[in-house]
Amino acid sequence: MTSPTVSASGTPSGTPATGKRVLLAAPRGYCAGVDRAVIAVEKALEHYGAPVYVRKEIVHNRYVVETLAARGAVFVNETDEVPEGSHVVFSAHGVSPAVHAQAAARNLQTIDATCPLVTKVHKEAVRFASEDYDILLIGHDGHEEVEGTYGEAPDHIQVVNSPDAVADVVVRDPDRLIWISQTTLSVDETMDTVRRLRERFPNLQDPPSDDICYATQNRQVAVKKLAPECDLVITVGSANSSNSVRLVEVALDAGARTSYRVDQASEIDLAWLDGVTTVGVTSGASVPEILVKDVLALLAEHGFGDVEEVRTATEDLMFSLPRELRADLKAAGKAPVVPRRDGRTSLDVQPA
Repeated sequence: MTSPTVSASGTPSGTPATGKRVLLAAPRGYCAGVDRAVIAVEKALEHYGAPVYVRKEIVHNRYVVETLAARGAVFVNETDEVPEGSHVVFSAHGVSPAVHAQAAARNLQTIDATCPLVTKVHKEAVRFASEDYDILLIGHDGHEEVEGTYGEAPDHIQVVNSPDAVADVVVRDPDRLIWISQTTLSVDETMDTVRRLRERFPNLQDPPSDDICYATQNRQVAVKKLAPECDLVITVGSANSSNSVRLVEVALDAGARTSYRVDQASEIDLAWLDGVTTVGVTSGASVPEILVKDVLALLAEHGFGDVEEVRTATEDLMFSLPRELRADLKAAGKAPVVPRRDGRTSLDVQPA
């Protein structure tokens, strides 16, 4: 399939007007933390050779994981599955101090690809625990990011899964209480949780800066803008991607008539298009653009060739590669790599 070409006016060149259109959210797809983590695995494979082990999924996207696995990345659940002395990459979601200790005990050569914005939340947890606060971590119990943050100070942290879980919170001192959050949550639901917490604990303190990452917020804002005009919003992203799942919910809350998530274009049920005039399309922060292009191509084949981009922000943030990898590349005389989304083609090939 070939994606339609979008003109300055939003209409694909050579595409006849049908009255049907696509509103394409921007920003969408890869964030800086995801780009950094994926490139870290790619460069590790190039530099050290296969296999390179990765604890958990490097990012929550099935296509990315399958593509990297086809190139020699070996994904494991725990460090004890990695042969002693081997290279292992920690995922963008972060790990607890216990995982770092386990890796050191096996003499593993670690590459920590934790998103710097997740690392910021870890540091907040350590700081507030050292000051003997009770810490309310708003997030989804069992998510890898939450597990890593919780592991920084398990004696001081309790996880609050949703607004409805607020009633179950028990604290030692309501005057020494602070909240932090998972970076990929719904902004609106998180603030609803905080509001309910503050009703119970009026002296609840806020973190020094917003924990929900810029990319999560930007993608939600873009969907909120286009959703009221959409009969259908399609979010490209995997089922275990928290921010992708949130986009489906945000679209519905913002006024979309229907909203679905797909991993790839082949999962779109054409019955969803019945009676539809306007389709909104977005993608989660761990989704390569090639998957969005495939969705646009399928929609174009069914009359939705008029594509208008709805932009609410422009992202230019970039993170340097993990320091361990940078040091090894520098020692080998290789030029430094600056992860960047624009123009990347390395994942635009189906895995074998």
